[in-house]
Amino acid sequence: MCGLAGILTADGSSRDELTERVTRMTDAIRHRGPDDEGQWVDADAGVGLGFRRLAIIDLSPRGHQPMRSPSGRYTLTFNGEIYNFQALRAQLAKAGRTFLGRSDTEVLVNGFEEWGIERTMRLANGMFAIAVWDAEERQLTLGRDRLGKKPVFYFARGGTILWGSELKALAADASFERSLNTSALASYLRYLYVPTPASIFQYVKKLPAASLLTIRDARAELPEPEPYWRLDEAARAGLADPLRGSDAEVRSEFEELLQDAVRIRLESDVPLGALLSGGVDSSTVVALMQRASSRPVRTFSIGFDSREHDESTHAAEVAACIGTEHTALHVGAAEALAVVPDLPQLFDEPLADPSQIPTFLVSRLARQHVTVALTGDGGDELFAGYNRYLAGERLIPRMLAIPGPMRRMAASVLAAVPEPRWDRTYRAFEPLLPGRMRHRLPGQKVAKMGRLFAAGSANEMYRSLLSANHQPAAYLPRGSADTGPVEEWLASSRELSFLQRAMLTDQATYLPDDLLAKVDRASMAVSLEVRVPILDYRLVEFSWRLPRQMKIRDGESKWLLRQVLYRQVPRPLVDRPKVGFSVPVAQWLRRDLRSWAEGHFMAPDPHGVLDTAELRKMWRRFDEGHTELALGLWAVLMLRAWMERWLN
Repeated sequence: MCGLAGILTADGSSRDELTERVTRMTDAIRHRGPDDEGQWVDADAGVGLGFRRLAIIDLSPRGHQPMRSPSGRYTLTFNGEIYNFQALRAQLAKAGRTFLGRSDTEVLVNGFEEWGIERTMRLANGMFAIAVWDAEERQLTLGRDRLGKKPVFYFARGGTILWGSELKALAADASFERSLNTSALASYLRYLYVPTPASIFQYVKKLPAASLLTIRDARAELPEPEPYWRLDEAARAGLADPLRGSDAEVRSEFEELLQDAVRIRLESDVPLGALLSGGVDSSTVVALMQRASSRPVRTFSIGFDSREHDESTHAAEVAACIGTEHTALHVGAAEALAVVPDLPQLFDEPLADPSQIPTFLVSRLARQHVTVALTGDGGDELFAGYNRYLAGERLIPRMLAIPGPMRRMAASVLAAVPEPRWDRTYRAFEPLLPGRMRHRLPGQKVAKMGRLFAAGSANEMYRSLLSANHQPAAYLPRGSADTGPVEEWLASSRELSFLQRAMLTDQATYLPDDLLAKVDRASMAVSLEVRVPILDYRLVEFSWRLPRQMKIRDGESKWLLRQVLYRQVPRPLVDRPKVGFSVPVAQWLRRDLRSWAEGHFMAPDPHGVLDTAELRKMWRRFDEGHTELALGLWAVLMLRAWMERWLN
């Protein structure tokens, strides 16, 4: 994996000045590519491309970037992997193209000359971000993979365009303006991330997944990015052409496709392993990796003191069953909390998903042994794995049938009782309950139920299930629009069923902006490349052809994925309540992080964007036992810490 950065400017910078500026930008993201660096500059055009390389395929200097195409027309920086590059290379060789090395970068620049940029992107199967200069057309093109696994940020102001894999690369240039995008704050406080295309900075945007942005003039208003693949079209095409085979036939076709997605991600000239949580998704990926490997796969997991957040024992059992060479690290609260001060630097756009901490820790562990790791990310979004899907399907229609005044009254009653009190009541009666009525976090589920009662429509109810903070505008004295891409995706898919609408929205928003962004920053901070076979775009398209019963059957989620796993691992080893990869935020805020958190909530906001009086009320309610406020508080703390690092 690598990092890219660059400049397109009309400010008359000399060659030496452009080279120095680009180098400063790439130095800021050295962690993404410690093995090599490169710059390419055309001062007459006002363009400079910079690159940091983490060598994975073809470790020789022939993989050096920026890389020019054979004719010299295209100059490319490319972050990521093209998994079908061998097949594309064979097609290009048949067309008369010759190659000096073995890298997928060289395949891309030859593809640009043979097919053009857009067609090459459509032919490529991988995770990637590109910045390519076309000397003939004198234009820059930025591009991103179909699911948004690799990031592209770009800044436009005063005749200068900056772009990079991380915001810290843009911030390294003197022309960058650190103006806060206050209109993005409500969405961030609600969802724990800033939804694309916005960013936390006013003059920066995130390039949407599966799109190309072509820039011809740094002084002109930027055009809108153009999609070369559309998730909504893929979803609707799949729903219009459902699979009609038997269970065995569908399972066989799916298993073959998933095995191929894993196989092509095993290509590497450096050590390779996998991150194993012990859940269905990562266990399936590891099992198929081991099937394709002639020696034990290296697997890695992290364990925690908190029993409710610890899956390390399950991961070790799965690893022993599959036969991997497993490494586990058990960390205490002190070791996990030691990461907190570094989060604003690691995540230079605020991200408040607490699983960022274990993701970083397990990435750091894996990097001590391998340079590439596969994960099971994406299984929940593609195969209906989240509890909110099952709960929403079951509860939302019933709740909408209850008159509004009665729903609001029930919401008030449920919200009045703190989570710990619900937990204590539940534990008193738990021995009397049948297994299907037992839950890990009963108080949390009651709080979610109360928020569902308070919502007025199916879309609002699903939005409440996604929300960490249900009234974010209340904490923003300047005001901020509390709608954005999540609401737009829910509204634009009203003809779909609740499950289809929820999954499509998550795939378009939460997946690239939270889950994949978290994995990218946490892994690249330690120079680890992470590959995600379940999010092969062929599997995404295939998943939309699956009838509902192939995803949810007899109340069990990810049914088809489980059928593949059961052929490798005994059912009792993986059939257990979903835990999730996270940390005990509420416990930390009440104990280890209490003084730090109180310091933030009691101090005035020097930037004047947060209503500290309202935040103190929120903190007091949390202190009184309303544990459901923990994530909302965590989002505020991450924002305050980020502002201290990046706005001061």
